[in-house]
Amino acid sequence: MGNSILVGNAPCSWGSLEFEGLAGEAIGYAQMLDELVASGYTGTELGDWGFMPTDTEQLHAVLAERKLTMTGAFVPVALRDPDAHDEGLERVLTVARQLAAVASSEYPPFLVLADENGSDPVRTKQAGRIGPELGLKPEEWRVFADGANRIAQAVREQTGLRTVFHHHCAGYVETPAEIDTLLSMTDPETLGLVFDTGHFLYGSGQNDPAVVLEALDRHADRIWYVHFKDCHPQIAEQARREEWDYFTAVGHGVFCELGKGCVDFAAVTNWLREHNYRGFITVEQDVLPGMGAPRLSAERNRAFLRTLGL
Repeated sequence: MGNSILVGNAPCSWGSLEFEGLAGEAIGYAQMLDELVASGYTGTELGDWGFMPTDTEQLHAVLAERKLTMTGAFVPVALRDPDAHDEGLERVLTVARQLAAVASSEYPPFLVLADENGSDPVRTKQAGRIGPELGLKPEEWRVFADGANRIAQAVREQTGLRTVFHHHCAGYVETPAEIDTLLSMTDPETLGLVFDTGHFLYGSGQNDPAVVLEALDRHADRIWYVHFKDCHPQIAEQARREEWDYFTAVGHGVFCELGKGCVDFAAVTNWLREHNYRGFITVEQDVLPGMGAPRLSAERNRAFLRTLGL
């Protein structure tokens, strides 16, 4: 039986992170992709704009010579701020056109839309323990959701690609309730969800793997793409107890290697198979200076997924 679930990785696993001050020891895209392939992955996300070639023909050649599928690209937009929407839309469309130009017909990439995570000091400080009082007000939700809808619609109309929203710690869509709200206010035909197991678990404020499966059931129709990320329960507890901010928690390894935290990946994988998930899941392993060698981490994560039949 052929496996309809394919496994990719992303530049963030090699230290190319989207946050100022969280960048790892930078290596070039060619080395990163060579190591990704050598570790057993067949897909990659784009990473920050400019990390990989912005020339379409060059990027196509880079992927083709390694037999890699482009799976998506993460683009943050400050959706709470209506004045940021126009500029954000232009950045999104620049990336989406690049994705479309190198897209696989069988497994087209996703535009991964996100909030401008880590930009609000209160949300960044309280990540992993967000209460309702820190959430958006109704009028802010309307602005946020309208912006997400507009961007996703433009991506579809201008490039034919689908947009998924990435719930993310230290952003305004972190908690299960906030994910519910965003999905209830956006068009289910236009905007899907990239379900990130680690961000969901840490953002839930719990270490209970059952909450991940409950969320998969709740949002089954909106989950178009999946990120595999683990969450270390002891580090998460310490982060909450000692009130670490998001970046401190990441630096201490709250998002650990797959199989070393409390996400039940066997159950998640079974859920995906039962729901006929077809396409890529993307491994994300935030590797910062001092946290080990990215390639070795990528190899261990790939070996773990093989134990699940992936």
